[in-house]
Amino acid sequence: MNWLTLLTDPANIAAALAGAACFATVVTVAAPMLQTNQLGARLKAVSQRREELRRKSRAALEKKVSLRQTQTGFVNDMVQRFDLQKALKDDTLQHKLMQAGLRGPRPISMFYFGRAALPIGFAIAAFVYLTMMGDKLELAGQMKLLIVVGAAAAGFYAPNIYLSNVASKRRDAIMQAFPDTLDMLLICVESGMSIEMALQRVGQEIASSSIELAEELALTCAELSYLPERRMAYENLARRTNHPGVKSVAMALTQAERYGTPLGSALRVMAKENREMRLSAAEKKAAALPPKLTVPMIVFFLPVLMMVILGPAMIQIMDMLKK
Repeated sequence: MNWLTLLTDPANIAAALAGAACFATVVTVAAPMLQTNQLGARLKAVSQRREELRRKSRAALEKKVSLRQTQTGFVNDMVQRFDLQKALKDDTLQHKLMQAGLRGPRPISMFYFGRAALPIGFAIAAFVYLTMMGDKLELAGQMKLLIVVGAAAAGFYAPNIYLSNVASKRRDAIMQAFPDTLDMLLICVESGMSIEMALQRVGQEIASSSIELAEELALTCAELSYLPERRMAYENLARRTNHPGVKSVAMALTQAERYGTPLGSALRVMAKENREMRLSAAEKKAAALPPKLTVPMIVFFLPVLMMVILGPAMIQIMDMLKK
C-alpha cells in the first residue's frame, strides 16, 4: 500500500515527468556533439574503394597485352616498305571504312595493298589469257594493250567498288530494322529511361535481328559517355550509316538535347517517317519488278508458249501433207 500510494501521488508523478523532460532536453542538446560524421566516413570509404579498384585494374592491364591493335604480317610489311599509304593516299578512306563497318588498322593495310597489287595481278592475268588465246581471238596489238590496261584499271578501282557494295548492303540491313528500333526507343524513353540506357537496352533487344544496328547503337552509347559534346555522338551515328532517315533522327535528338524539346514526340514522328520510307522503298521495288521481268519472259517464256500452242497444229499439218 505504501508503494501504491507513492506511485499514485500527484507530486511524485509530476517530479518524475519533470526529470524525464530534463533528461530528454540534455540528450537532445548533446546529441549533435556526440554524433559522428557518417557521411564523411562513407565518402572516405567509397574513395578508398575506388582507388583500390583502380590500382587493381591498372595492374591487370599491365599484365595483359596492350588494347591498341598492332598490325603485323606480310600485308603490313609491304605497305610499310613501299609507303603505299602516302603513294595511294585516299582522304575519304576512313569514312568509307566507317560506313562499311570495318575498323582498326588491318582494313586500311588491306585496302592499300589491294589497290597496289590488284592492278598488277589483273594485268598479268589478262596478258597471260591473251597470250594463250591469241590465235583464237585474232586481236590486234593495240586491242590487246587496251585490254591489259583496262584490266589494270579494273584492279585499281576494285577495292573502292567492294567498299561501296559492303557499305550499301550494311546500310540496307540497318534500315530494315531501324523503324522497329525507333519504336522500342520511344517506349524506353517514355518509360523514364535516359537516352543512354534506352540505347543500350534497345541494342540488346535488336541484336537478334540486326547485328549491324546493334553495333552502331552500342558505339553511340559509348560515345555519349566520353565525347565532350553529345551532339558529336549523334552526328557520328548519322555519318556512319549515311542514310537520310538516320540523319533526321540524329538532328531531332540534337535539337532535343539543345532546346529541351520533348524527346518522345520527336521519336514518334521519326518512327512514323522511317516506317513510311521503308514502305515506299518496298513499293518502289515492287513497281520495278514488271519491267525487269519483261526481257526474261520474252526470251524464255514466249518461245515455249508458242511451241506449246503451235506444236499440235504443226504436227497435224505435217500429217495431212504426208497423206
